[in-house]
Amino acid sequence: MFKEFKEFALKGSVIDLAVGIVIGAAFNKVVTSFVNDVLMPPIGLLLGKVDFSNLLISLTGTKKGI
Repeated sequence: MFKEFKEFALKGSVIDLAVGIVIGAAFNKVVTSFVNDVLMPPIGLLLGKVDFSNLLISLTGTKKGI
C-alpha cells in the first residue's frame, strides 16, 4: 500500500496540488491585505469617514455589540 502511494505521490499530481494550495493561500493574504489597507480606507473617506473595521452584517438576525 505504501509503495503504491509513493508511486502516486511522485507522479507529480500531489506535489502540484500542494504547490497550488500554498500559492492560493499566499494570494489570499495579498488580496485581503490590499482590500483592508489600500482599497477600503479611501472608500470610507469618500462615504463620510466610515470605519469599515467594525462593520458587521448579521446573517442570522442576532445583534452583537461592537
